[in-house]
Amino acid sequence: MPDISILSGGAAQALVRALEPTFRAATGHGIEGSFGAVGAMRARLAEGAQPDVVILTAAIVAELVAGGVVAPDSVADLGDVGTAIAVRDGDPVPDVGDAAALREALLSADAIYFPDPQLATAGIHFAGVIDQLGIGAAVAERLRTYPNGASAMAALASAPEARPIGCTQVTEIKAVAGVALVAELPPGLSLATRYTAGVALRAPHLQAARELVKLLTGEATADDRRRAGFA
Repeated sequence: MPDISILSGGAAQALVRALEPTFRAATGHGIEGSFGAVGAMRARLAEGAQPDVVILTAAIVAELVAGGVVAPDSVADLGDVGTAIAVRDGDPVPDVGDAAALREALLSADAIYFPDPQLATAGIHFAGVIDQLGIGAAVAERLRTYPNGASAMAALASAPEARPIGCTQVTEIKAVAGVALVAELPPGLSLATRYTAGVALRAPHLQAARELVKLLTGEATADDRRRAGFA
């Protein structure tokens, strides 16, 4: 059986991989996944990529439906993913409970790891948080950006600095060994992003693609989504 092709934001990677054995057992198909910053995945679609399934933000999937790229009757939500602060396993856990505490935690860090501030959902938002806190100039030389949240967290896990800190989506923090989830960004600075799956109208493996969306979003896998960090 051929693999089913997915084009997805990095937020869903751990969930997809966790459910792949179940999908393979039920359908005989494996999953060939491309995971990364939402903006980069959207650009790949614009360049002509033809996956079976897309998993992107709800807003982008709605645009793809309107543009005749995704089948309207296939669309289903995985859930909402918060944007959060992370540290290396074993490092002191900073107070980030309000804007003032977060500001102090970021100023006290000697490196700040986060995903692409141009293309990644969490990276775009966190860059705005830094500006909103008025610390852009103060931390500019300490910023460490990576193509997506998973690579940012992997770099944080092996960071050479004494007091590094990171920010990305909860699902990406929970999926990477060596980092610990501290807390979601505080009120007034928080971001919860809804992720939605849909089947491409030109999906090479249409029926199997629909089965995969049902598996990823159905009630039977609700606990899997919660464990991965979806709310």
